[in-house]
Amino acid sequence: MLSVTDNIVDGKVVHPDAVTVLDGEDPYFVVAADKGTATFSDVANAIATTSGFWLGDAFASGGSHGYDHKAMGITARGAWISVQRHFAEMGVDVQTEAVRVVGCGDMSGDVFGNGMLLSKSIRLVAAFDHRHIFLDPDPDPAKSWAERNRLFALPRSSWADYDAKLISSGGGIFPRSQKSIPLSPEIRAVLDVADETLDPSSLISAILKSPADLIWFGGIGTYIKGASEANAQVGDPANDAHRVNGGELRARVIGEGANLGVTQAGRIDFALKGGRINTDFIDNSAGVDCSDNEVNIKIPLNREMIEGRLGFEDRNTLLKSMTDEVAALVLEDNRLQTLALSLAEQGGAASLPAHVRIIEMLEGRGRINRAVDGLAANDALNRRMQDGQGLTRPELAVMLSHTKLALQQAIEGSSLAQDKLLAPLLDDAFPSAMRKGFGRAIREHRLRGEIIATKLANRIVNRLGFVTPLELGEEEGVSLAMVSSAYVAVDRIFDVQSLWEAIEATPVNEAGRLVLFATAASAMRLHMADLLRSAPGDNAPTDVVVMLGDGVRKLDAAVAQLLRHEASLESDVLRTTLAATGADSALVDRIVRLHELDGAIGNAMLARSFGMDEIAVTRAYVRLGEALGLDWARAAITRFNPADGWERLLAAGLGRDFEQLRLDFLARMPADDPVAAIEQWLEDHRMRVYQFRALVDRARMSAMPTAAMLAQIASQARILLSR
Repeated sequence: MLSVTDNIVDGKVVHPDAVTVLDGEDPYFVVAADKGTATFSDVANAIATTSGFWLGDAFASGGSHGYDHKAMGITARGAWISVQRHFAEMGVDVQTEAVRVVGCGDMSGDVFGNGMLLSKSIRLVAAFDHRHIFLDPDPDPAKSWAERNRLFALPRSSWADYDAKLISSGGGIFPRSQKSIPLSPEIRAVLDVADETLDPSSLISAILKSPADLIWFGGIGTYIKGASEANAQVGDPANDAHRVNGGELRARVIGEGANLGVTQAGRIDFALKGGRINTDFIDNSAGVDCSDNEVNIKIPLNREMIEGRLGFEDRNTLLKSMTDEVAALVLEDNRLQTLALSLAEQGGAASLPAHVRIIEMLEGRGRINRAVDGLAANDALNRRMQDGQGLTRPELAVMLSHTKLALQQAIEGSSLAQDKLLAPLLDDAFPSAMRKGFGRAIREHRLRGEIIATKLANRIVNRLGFVTPLELGEEEGVSLAMVSSAYVAVDRIFDVQSLWEAIEATPVNEAGRLVLFATAASAMRLHMADLLRSAPGDNAPTDVVVMLGDGVRKLDAAVAQLLRHEASLESDVLRTTLAATGADSALVDRIVRLHELDGAIGNAMLARSFGMDEIAVTRAYVRLGEALGLDWARAAITRFNPADGWERLLAAGLGRDFEQLRLDFLARMPADDPVAAIEQWLEDHRMRVYQFRALVDRARMSAMPTAAMLAQIASQARILLSR
């Protein structure tokens, strides 16, 4: 394969000999080990090195001079983060509270073995692999953990090596070759079955359907499918006899440390019944992520070796010393991604219209194939909404991933990655020892743009969800690269990154934390929309921050004197809601302040454009909004729940109108005293103002403002403010 792959020689891309090239330059080619091939990495790297391929021993990760996934336990640790979040959101700490676990695998396996050592509170009552079925109806958590640890440390082991004296009464280890397995009263109780004997396949089915807290997949095979799927569709005939449907499961959580343990249809069926599950590509992504980090680290270090600034053994010593920090970088990716799923799931059925529209957008971009990705047709999803159910975590995971890829591609196709505000994203992608000793090599990384694009796409979607970037692009008529640029600028202007970190650190339960995150994200969306409407689209984030940062900070310092009655009431309600999460008042005030500053970017931009004072402009802005009732109208749009995508676009357009009409009006006021000019205008047009305000007050009396009502207010405001 290397003979038909582009290479890099002396810093230039070279096409392979005797090959007709129909695409562009593409020298990036790596291979990954899979089950049974982990020892092949050294062979692959030797071939790459002998062939003079530019990646050298970065070609295949995990070899003798790479990161050993099993020794790090990285795949299992990443999947366990998913398990921890599932239980934490149910009020359970799996590190200290006992959880009943059943699983697929044995202690010699990387993912199963490492996973079953990640908490000393695990009560493993049943497990199976291709050789044995292990049953321990009432395990002692401490003693069973120690025995599992002993087995894991052996060069090779099976469940037959487990010390039978440590198994609780009624349990045992049974070969799967045994025709019939007797079930003790204790086993029948823990599995909740009536049969006194079962054949091995039926027993495996019973284990999967038992009322466990957690099913942990660490072995090979597909054991759970959807009710609509035939066994033949699954493509794993060896396990047809004991496969069960997702809707039949009684476990609370599934952790997919292994690939393909559950089909996507099986996941959705399980989730619709109330079970908590992500997908395998979410849960066990840490292994692939670790390989990506290894390749990204070796590329600049290998260049240092080639150019004589780093010795081979010194590089290997450095790689080894960074193992723990590489693991931390990888696990943080897992943590943030599962958090993003929880935030996406929070809206439930009310979010389904927006989610359906995102599916349509991703379909239109050629990123989603509903049949392949397991996403139902719109009519089926709409029926689900009528039943009070939204998209499940497995479905949300698909959309999350595709949105990240769309954003990443858009960022790579723009100049955004070159902006100096994004340099920290590149640095933070590498361990501290490498940043300290090889900063220049990092800055000159061959994949600099791709790494920054990946990190920024992850950050945007992990923090704002997958709906906001795509909806903003559609509502404001801008590219995803421009949306991403707006995120970077708003993040820096309002120091939002430190706010995310403060929410992470605050001691509240997970339900409260999700509320805090969602509320902060909604404020950031408002500011991004404001920026996309106010500032020229071709401005780099650094230029926007220089242009508007001081003005926004000036308004921030004066918020207390600028807020009017309507906005103050909104702030009080929001503060009460957030305080109910248990967060400290300082953090609550920060999030409320982010909402109170809605419109600050537009006012700062207006003041800069016309040489006005930011405070004076904003006083005029809020006075006009209060006098005409535009503050209420804009807040009503924020609370408006559109019935479909078209109504959402209408609402977004109305929100843009209410903002822009005010700014355009203020732009015509005298720069020296816009407040006095507003007061004079209100006096000169008091009858028209009275009539308009009566229209707004009439709308305020309605229990639920409609799109037509708000559109009429916007139309009348346009007529009034044009005079």
